[in-house]
Amino acid sequence: MKKIILSLLAIFISTLAFGQNTWKAQVLEQETKNAIIGATAKIKGLSIGAQADDKGFLTLSNIPNGVQKITISFVGFEEQTITLTFPLTQTSPQEVLLAASEDELETVTISSTRSTRSIKDIPTRVEFIAGEELEEKANMKPGDIRMVLSESTGIQTQQTSATSANAAIRIQGLDGRYTQILKDGFPLYAGAASGLGLLQIPPLDLKQVELIKGSASTLYGGGAIAGLVNLISKTPSLDRELNFHFDGTDALGLSLNGFYGKRNEKVGTTLFASYQNNSAYDPAGIDLSAIPKSEKFIFNPRLFLYPSKNTNITLGVNTTFEDRIGGDMHFIKGNDDPAHGYFEQNKTERISSQFSLDHAFG
Repeated sequence: MKKIILSLLAIFISTLAFGQNTWKAQVLEQETKNAIIGATAKIKGLSIGAQADDKGFLTLSNIPNGVQKITISFVGFEEQTITLTFPLTQTSPQEVLLAASEDELETVTISSTRSTRSIKDIPTRVEFIAGEELEEKANMKPGDIRMVLSESTGIQTQQTSATSANAAIRIQGLDGRYTQILKDGFPLYAGAASGLGLLQIPPLDLKQVELIKGSASTLYGGGAIAGLVNLISKTPSLDRELNFHFDGTDALGLSLNGFYGKRNEKVGTTLFASYQNNSAYDPAGIDLSAIPKSEKFIFNPRLFLYPSKNTNITLGVNTTFEDRIGGDMHFIKGNDDPAHGYFEQNKTERISSQFSLDHAFG
C-alpha cells in the first residue's frame, strides 16, 4: 500500500513541476534597439506579470501548460500580444520589439496680449492699517512697529536673536531681506526688515501703514521681492495736535513719546520725539538676559511749505541713536570676570533727510 501511495505522489509532483513553466524575454525599442526599462508583461486571464529591468530583461514564472497569450506594453509604445504554447522548446530569452506609438499629446498654446500701459500704471492691491486699529496697536507697544505688522495676515515678525532681541519681517514665508521698508515713499531704512531697524521705528507718529504682499520688485528694486511696507507719517492740520505717551513695565522699562503738529495757510510743522530705556532682565535666573539693556533716542522734525494751492514742499530729518547690549548679566553689570564674557552689543546712529516737491499742473 505504501508503495502505491509513494508512486502516486511522485507522479503528482512530476506533473506539477512539468506544468510550471518559465518564459524569459528582452524588451527593446524597434528603431534603436535600446532597452525599454519598466516595460510590463502580463498573461491574459492569469495574475502573472513581470517588469523589465535596466537592461530590458523580464521573467514570467509558474506558467501552466497550454496556449497562453502574453501582452507586453509601455507608455509611449504600441502594445504587443504574443501567443505561445507551453511547454516551450526554446529556453533562451525571446527578443520583443515595441514600436513607438504615433499618438501625440495635444498641442498646448500659450498666448499673451501686449499692452501700452507700463508696470507703474497697472493697479496693485494695497492693504493699509490706519485709524483706531493703528492707534490701538501703537499704544500697546509704542517702542516699535512689530505688533502693528504682526496683526496683518501673511506677515510674521520673527525674533532672530535671543541675546539682542533682534527681529525680522517675513512676508509670505520669505526672509526679511526680501522686504522693503519705506518712510513716506523713501527708502530710509535700508536693510531694516532683517535688522535692528525694525525695533527702532516707533509707530506713534504714523498716520497709516501701507502693505503690498507679493513681488513689488518691478517698481521698488530687488529688495521688495516678498513685499513692501510703506510707513506714512502724520501731516499737520489747521487744528493743533499735541500728544504725549508715557509707558513703564515691571521689567524696569520706560518709554516717553511726544508728537506735535500744526499748520497755517503757508507753513506747517510736525515734531516727534521719543526716549526709551530698558534694563537688562533675567526672569529665569540663569545669568542671561531675556530682555537686553538698551537706551534709544529718536527725534524727527518736519517742515511743510505751501507756496501755492497746487504746490507742497516737505523737508524732514530722521534721527535715531541707540545702544543695545545683551548676554551675560555679570558682563552687562560691568563685572570683569573672564568666565562671564558672553555678550552681544549693537550701537546705532542713523541720520537721514527727506525732501519732496509736489506740484499739480492744470
